[in-house]
Amino acid sequence: METPMDPGCNRAFAGRRVAITGASGSLGVELLRCFHGCGASLVALTTRAEPLELATSDGAPIPLEQVRWSCGHESELSELFSRIDILVVNHGINVHGDRSAAALERSLEVNALSSLRLLELFAAAAPGKGMALCREVWINTSEAEILPAVSPVYEISKRLVGQLVSLRSLDLAGPNLRIRRLVLGPFRSNLNPIGLLGAGFVAQAVLRLAAWDWGLIIVTPNPLTYVIFPLAVLVRWTYLGLFSRPSAQAPDPAA
Repeated sequence: METPMDPGCNRAFAGRRVAITGASGSLGVELLRCFHGCGASLVALTTRAEPLELATSDGAPIPLEQVRWSCGHESELSELFSRIDILVVNHGINVHGDRSAAALERSLEVNALSSLRLLELFAAAAPGKGMALCREVWINTSEAEILPAVSPVYEISKRLVGQLVSLRSLDLAGPNLRIRRLVLGPFRSNLNPIGLLGAGFVAQAVLRLAAWDWGLIIVTPNPLTYVIFPLAVLVRWTYLGLFSRPSAQAPDPAA
């Protein structure tokens, strides 16, 4: 039985057009269900060719548009992004103990560089007529950004995407684009079958906190994350803001 969503979710997301990457994964599916329950229109971005068919708890089909995409071809989504109010960057891979060059390259590409390209592409897309004045990007970085996840390569890729999001937020975030960071603890999925939290519980908590206007959304059973993570992000933003510039000129290689 589904847990009723906070009424504020309906006010926050009703009528908004939402696209979610990693839509066929455990969390992606539950996010789609929750957004549907809040009255949003759905676009499922997935690398799989098989049709994604979802239903509510009473068996009613959930209408959604399914778009196939792949890492390295993010530019093909440019036209779609002009019609999207909220982009949830939720895809990722976990190679667990593999530390080979191929595993590292693939993890960095999927978990970090692809997310950065999607953020830049969405920020650059001109919103279509009738779109919301302030569009949003939600990026799932995971608490592996600052805490061990028993998967070194996964941790490295998540730390990189966290750094990149903090850096680019200094220039991209503003009155027309809001960037939210999702910091999620271990939930049960194909990537982590022994997670402590259910994906449905996590998805509902994410939407509830977003409806309460939180920009840093933390859902985890680990109390340390709630203390350490906001401090880490604040220190990082301060450092990046002090020692970087949006129009810094590249050094002359011949100098």
